[in-house]
Amino acid sequence: MSVLLAAAITFVASFIVIPILFRLLRFFGLYATVNEGQCYVYVLFGKVVAVIDEPGLHILLFKLGLKAPIVRWLGRLYILDMRIDQQYLRSQPVNSEEGAPMGIGIWYEMFVSDPVAFLFKNADPRGSLAANVSNSTVRCLSNLKLADMLQNRHAMSQTVRAEVSPQSHEWGYKLGSVYIRKVHFRDSQMIEQIEEKVVNRLRQVTSSIKQDGANQVSIITSTAESQAAVEFAKAAAMRPRIVGEALNQVAADPDVEAAMFEILEIQKIIDSKARVTLIPEHGGILPELLAATSRGTEPSGPMVIAKGAGAG
Repeated sequence: MSVLLAAAITFVASFIVIPILFRLLRFFGLYATVNEGQCYVYVLFGKVVAVIDEPGLHILLFKLGLKAPIVRWLGRLYILDMRIDQQYLRSQPVNSEEGAPMGIGIWYEMFVSDPVAFLFKNADPRGSLAANVSNSTVRCLSNLKLADMLQNRHAMSQTVRAEVSPQSHEWGYKLGSVYIRKVHFRDSQMIEQIEEKVVNRLRQVTSSIKQDGANQVSIITSTAESQAAVEFAKAAAMRPRIVGEALNQVAADPDVEAAMFEILEIQKIIDSKARVTLIPEHGGILPELLAATSRGTEPSGPMVIAKGAGAG
């Protein structure tokens, strides 16, 4: 029984009595718990009596003394967020040196640097900082060359930050990083004209590229045809030379020459599909009779009369 009673007492003390006790101590303003990135500002009768910006558990009796219970009832507690915040201002109107209406989008970070000044020196520090950044952007970046606006964004960001930071710190709001994110034209007609010029330029470049390609192809084709014609001419000239050299070698021996031409003649007769009639070498008037007979008929092809065939 004693073990169960001790367990019950421990449970009640841990989950009921101790939380209620801490709530009562906090209700009477004896301690405060500051989270990470927060700042507690205690004000009593219009005066700041304590500023606590370190995270953790703080005993207010050590910070405020005997004022700790009074501040909870007669004073006021301001809880500030000390974390870095960011904002983006779109299309801030500026003019380039050439007179072109430009819009600049600027992104910046800010955080509370002085809690007391943030609370009491400016009714709207965030809005004042945005107005300060906008005015600095227009004042510092106007009348710049259009090429510099479109290219040197880092330098413009540093210029705006150097202009804004000292003044914003007086209100308890400090400017962090500043970055020019977008630079664009604000005049729609100018945008249309630029787009039209870009399109025309792209068409000219495309046409020039196509023409250059066609010229290159023509040059390559003509060069190849010229080289091929030269090679074909060389090949055509080689055949008669080879045939002539072979005929010269054959003509060196009369018997070989006679046999070759006789073979060629027989080959031509065979290829012509003519009707060949062989007669004896001493045929008398037989060739004339065959010739006269062939004139009275319509042979299927030319007739060749060959002499010198022996009679069987």
